[in-house]
Amino acid sequence: MITSKEREVIRDLAKKQLEVANSAKNQERIALWKRHNALKGERPVIHIEVDNFVKETIVPRMLCEDPVARWIEGRLRHSMINLTEFDDDKVVPDYLGIWVDRKYNPLGFQIHTHQAADGGLGHQFDHLIEDLGEEFDKIKNSEFQMKDDEFQEHFDTATELIGDIMPVKRVMKSLFCPLTQDVVHIMGLENMLYALYDYPEELKKMIDLIADGYIAHHKMLERDGYLMPTTGFEETNQGSLSFTDELPDKGPVTVGQVWGFMDSQETVGVSHDMFEEIVWPAYWRLGQTFGLLSYGCCEPLDPVWDLVGQFPNLRKASVSAWANEERMGEFLRGTKTIYQRKPSPNFLGVGETLDEDAWREHIEHTLRCAAGCKLEMTVRDVYTIHNDISKVQRAVQIMRESIDRLWQA
Repeated sequence: MITSKEREVIRDLAKKQLEVANSAKNQERIALWKRHNALKGERPVIHIEVDNFVKETIVPRMLCEDPVARWIEGRLRHSMINLTEFDDDKVVPDYLGIWVDRKYNPLGFQIHTHQAADGGLGHQFDHLIEDLGEEFDKIKNSEFQMKDDEFQEHFDTATELIGDIMPVKRVMKSLFCPLTQDVVHIMGLENMLYALYDYPEELKKMIDLIADGYIAHHKMLERDGYLMPTTGFEETNQGSLSFTDELPDKGPVTVGQVWGFMDSQETVGVSHDMFEEIVWPAYWRLGQTFGLLSYGCCEPLDPVWDLVGQFPNLRKASVSAWANEERMGEFLRGTKTIYQRKPSPNFLGVGETLDEDAWREHIEHTLRCAAGCKLEMTVRDVYTIHNDISKVQRAVQIMRESIDRLWQA
């Protein structure tokens, strides 16, 4: 039962969000994102992904105890903190967006996860397949179940609480398809790597079947009206945003009219030839089904750019902390693909103080490597800021100072 005090907290936050959303600063940065994603931006956009350190920023401020009220409160606080406290380029919508989550059993397997005893980040998955050649017959069709009841509860409650202040909308993030992550969740990384050598045909078929499952699921989403436009505040994964005029902003939409996201971090140690022969065909087939594509996470893309760079719909390419920045600049310069840099999270996450000189040089190295490209920088995978928001604020200031001094559009 939501109390009158919780209702007041949520309504006050909604009023604040609407005020921030309509501010001149927010509107200017929305326009910046639109120009940026259209390859017409005059400067890089920057974004601090707060998700992994919410326990130090958002959670301590939470006041609601009712589970649904607390979920809504968290969403409202999360939407504003970047603009109001970090002053990066993350923008604030003038509505509360709620999406339909899903339960996913890849190839029919119920994934079992064991979290670290101390409640930290560490976790491990049960190996549901140990020997792919011996156990291939365990593989079935992937299973997807939309969590409609959970969505409806959140949507109806939010509408009742704040619908007279600002709209509550059903939204969707980009379609997320991490094929080799699914393999690792089923059989573990070591078993996947052994299978690359021992059972290449079986592993290729396994990855193809996972891709088939996503394609069938996307057709269901399209048929049953779950697909929503991804042309504004919707996330494209990697901490980026969807803003575009190249896709329809009103439904119904098809798979070929929305953003998709793919990566293959798990194959970072796999040879180019093995990746191309066994893994890549499913990625190539699935990746072309989307209207616009964002590709890559922590894996360096330069070793496989001859493959990834062929996607005709590729708009954003990850340039992770492990990538060769110079080579990625050479690959992306003059193309229609954005250089999405992920600076090392160690500067913010390791040590209680920010080494300002080292951070500045790190950012300026990126600015030099990405000269002539369309650049955005997303600082993510920071799991602690040592309870010091000023460290994040100063990191953003330094990024802006370096951009102002060095960047030429």
